Amino acid sequence: MNETTLRHAERAVKLLNENKMTVSAAESCTGGLLSAYITSVAGASAVFEMGVVSYSVRIKHEVLGVSKKTLEAFGAVSRETAREMAEGVRKKASSDIGLSVTGVAGPDPSEGHEPGLVYIAATSSAGTEVKELHIVYESRSQVRETAVSELFSLLLKTIGEVKK
Repeated sequence: MNETTLRHAERAVKLLNENKMTVSAAESCTGGLLSAYITSVAGASAVFEMGVVSYSVRIKHEVLGVSKKTLEAFGAVSRETAREMAEGVRKKASSDIGLSVTGVAGPDPSEGHEPGLVYIAATSSAGTEVKELHIVYESRSQVRETAVSELFSLLLKTIGEVKK
């Protein structure tokens, strides 16, 4: 595990605990890496409700509630799908914050998108934010690690917004 990302995970779990908030995650291209970072931190069981690795379109739809219309119109790798994944996992887990990530980890393109295109989202009572990332592809693991690091930044920002 990346030490910097692990420190972000520790900070996020601490802030979630202090603010009595919970988080859930829907992951595609990161394959559970975000959930692994969160659960590697002592105290995570008090704040981490659920993690779903939704690699297939079917699971994105059936488990997370991403609409078929969205998947047909925009694809699994899209801003719209990331939004609905985050909102779906938050609703299913009844958590304060829902996170999602979908993208192309590589090495090959997917749905016509090059490796490194990733969408992350966070949703809470303060609203939903989706970010489009263009990660310079070096390796599959590097894309996944960078996406998770960006997710922790978005989570920390979201915690601050909910606290207000």
